Amino acid sequence: MPKVSSVIVPYATYLRVYEPLAAFPERERDHWARYARRPDRPTYQDELRRALADLLPTPPVPVPVHESSDAFVLEVDGVVCVCPWRTRLRGWQALGDLAEELPPPVLDAVLPPVVRRQATQDYERWLARNPDARPWIRTSTWQVPLHWFVLVVDEERRFDKGSGEIPPMLRYRTPMVQARRRVARALRTLKDAIDEGPLIDGLMDVGRWLEEFHPRSLVELDYGGLVHTLSAGELEDDHSAADVAEGIAALRQGDGETAGEAYGRLVERWRSVRDRRSAN
Repeated sequence: MPKVSSVIVPYATYLRVYEPLAAFPERERDHWARYARRPDRPTYQDELRRALADLLPTPPVPVPVHESSDAFVLEVDGVVCVCPWRTRLRGWQALGDLAEELPPPVLDAVLPPVVRRQATQDYERWLARNPDARPWIRTSTWQVPLHWFVLVVDEERRFDKGSGEIPPMLRYRTPMVQARRRVARALRTLKDAIDEGPLIDGLMDVGRWLEEFHPRSLVELDYGGLVHTLSAGELEDDHSAADVAEGIAALRQGDGETAGEAYGRLVERWRSVRDRRSAN
């Protein structure tokens, strides 16, 4: 296999759910309990490097042959919580979004049609046997979807500038019960203020996803590799969760002007980030 350990694949952000061990069936719970005690657990960059390595052969391997047995682990108030990678499932789901992300000639060059068709058929067969499957991780490239910020508040924001070889870090973590409550409250406000829109659709989708997990789970919004495209000053000044909360609160009070100003700040900030995707 080609050596890719030094390659970093950036520009992806993540929404993760960490569930307590009690949420898993006994056999899987035992696996994760043993896994959590390992001192050499891989990082999210390790997962990306493995995925990149699969794309280098000819033909490429768009989806792992076997499901990952790795996870991210947190200990919260003495309770071990895990977020399984489920890289194979997420790979299948990501294939469905590629047609919207890449022009057809580029997509065909990266992943030939025959490879994509085989992966789609494999997924359909697998899904027929596992109709209730869902990932613990959602991924977005070149942005944090605005509706993700509804789940968290500015007080839960953690920013580290990094130093030397340690990259900066920007993330939020919140209890599941808080995330669900914020989604429900925001949906009531938005539906009263506007008829429809991508923010409402996104919130409804993520709200249904959150309901699939244990109520004592933890939700994490992580800027991930996107920190490599932003300066320390831009990261330090980024309080998007506060802007989203301000806008929704203003709508709740009937203050359209303040809501518009908050939305304008968000649009300007994230447009400038997405524009870098096509920059030389």
